[in-house]
Amino acid sequence: MSVTLRNVVLPLAEFSLEIDKDLAARTTAICGASGAGKTSLLEVIAGLRTPSRGAVRIANATVFDAAQRVDLPPRVRRVGYVPQDDALFPHLSAQANMLYGARDTDAGPFTIEHVEEVLEIAPLRARGVQRLSGGERKRIALARALLSRPQILLLDEPLAGVHAELRGRVLEYLVRIRDEFSIPMIYVTHDAGEARVVCDEIVVLERGRVLHREA
Repeated sequence: MSVTLRNVVLPLAEFSLEIDKDLAARTTAICGASGAGKTSLLEVIAGLRTPSRGAVRIANATVFDAAQRVDLPPRVRRVGYVPQDDALFPHLSAQANMLYGARDTDAGPFTIEHVEEVLEIAPLRARGVQRLSGGERKRIALARALLSRPQILLLDEPLAGVHAELRGRVLEYLVRIRDEFSIPMIYVTHDAGEARVVCDEIVVLERGRVLHREA
């Protein structure tokens, strides 16, 4: 499964994101300094930001094409998106957050029981979001994305907000997700070492453009 970004241009405050690239690896890291356009790229793929021109295809299905006036809404794109701040609902329990947007959780590997087992979060079901640690919040956000049965997983700085001593543990869960669910992932990080643990290739952005790419 691949994501194709064909001549995509998204004007930003200080520069434009300009991407013409196929992201065809099982797991791709998008690296670069803060403000390089990494999150904006994820938001373009997810349908949260609209480019001024170009086309985006996910698994050979066109989800955006400026020339053809195609712009599928995020819910139709089958993208599991975990933003940097997790975006959990503070008034809902951990389980209610997990099930928000869930679809067909009785089939295949995406049952709630299996997702909870992989992420080791069953004991957190009834807990309020305010009582979760940074690492627990991250796992609940990952579970919510998985239970939407996505065809691709977009992770924006998945170790942000996680204490340094717990980052290695959360990284283990990300590797487990990669291997257990076989979902292609695009993983935004500024840490190339972290990216190499999870990802098959690294794409480096600088001021909205691909600086280089390494396998």
